[in-house]
Amino acid sequence: MASAPYSSFRTLTLNPEPKPAFPVRTGTRNPLLSICRKSSVRVQSHVDLSPEITGGLHLNHPMQSYNPLEPAAEAVVGPSVAFVPRPKRARKNVLLFYCEEMKDLARRVVAESDAIELRSISWKKFEDGFPNLFITNAHEIRGQHVAFLASFSSPQVIFEQLSIIYALPRLFISSFTVVLPFFPTGSSERMEDEGDVATAFTLARILSNIPISRGGPTSIVIFDIHALQERFYFGDNVLPCFESAVPLLKNRLQELPDSDNISIAFPDDGAWKRFHKQLQHFPVIVCNKVREGEQRIVRIKEGDPRGRHVVIVDDLVQSGSTLIECQKVLAAHGAAKISAYVTHGIFPNRSWKRFKYDNGVGPENGLSHFWITDSCQLTVNEIKNQAPFEIISLSGAIAAALQI
Repeated sequence: MASAPYSSFRTLTLNPEPKPAFPVRTGTRNPLLSICRKSSVRVQSHVDLSPEITGGLHLNHPMQSYNPLEPAAEAVVGPSVAFVPRPKRARKNVLLFYCEEMKDLARRVVAESDAIELRSISWKKFEDGFPNLFITNAHEIRGQHVAFLASFSSPQVIFEQLSIIYALPRLFISSFTVVLPFFPTGSSERMEDEGDVATAFTLARILSNIPISRGGPTSIVIFDIHALQERFYFGDNVLPCFESAVPLLKNRLQELPDSDNISIAFPDDGAWKRFHKQLQHFPVIVCNKVREGEQRIVRIKEGDPRGRHVVIVDDLVQSGSTLIECQKVLAAHGAAKISAYVTHGIFPNRSWKRFKYDNGVGPENGLSHFWITDSCQLTVNEIKNQAPFEIISLSGAIAAALQI
């Protein structure tokens, strides 16, 4: 048989009459160990691996031995040591359902990964106004990983979505994930006076009673929940996964031409507690609210904004009063530019109109950028292509979370 071309790599050959590398003791009590000691493998250079060699391998190298008790590994032949490649994690194919409000975001999520497939639900109403719902091709989702992209933007839409969320795990699916980018009752989490109702706790209890699927408890993905203690409101029947959109902001800041001149401002101590660890490599400015008579005034507690592009960071905005007051005090203390970021742009009663674009005139007149995510899709539909607003999509982060 013609030999293969000369190779400089070491190969493994069979030695029909191996010589033990070390003396073999006789009289061993374990016959299997005796067999192992009689086995050896030779490492030769410039020798071809012939097809006839298909049996066991024996090392003729005096310093190496082959132990059949050790698990076999796929070795990559090379000039030195064997390399065992790490097995790749299996990709999870997910069927993604969504509420009508989140259709655009759902499509963006699917565009991020070919492992996610979009599925639809028929959202109709009976004459009395109650929901008439239908899960299309429900029999086809058996044994599949299923997710639902929700939006609890108003009390009117929560019931119909909860009906779907409670129904999907009962269809013999392998696992179930609810993606609720914005936890809407998060700002109502405390009971300061007798009679106060912490609706954040109420909603957490409702979500904690989602039926268990064949794969176990439901996973609930939430971005930048308002109060850190709210993660403990959920019961043991669900697995809350708390994600943050701040890494997306950091990526966007790195793209700015003045990225080396950015400082981060927190409008209050609560925002600092939530985000300062993720933004600690930036110079930090902390503001706080103080009461003077009937007014609450924002002041700088620490940090220096002079000559800097200051980005105000918070988890959500509603009326915007705190951000606007923070902008004014930063501009008065010499900030060169001022921008803002919030994960959840709620803006009830179109309060987003209060924020002006500085258009290069100066930070006392407006903001250079106002970044929000698409967690509140109704807001996104209103402020498209309107300066200073810019949308940072959660689609990539959601697609990644569905692979957990």
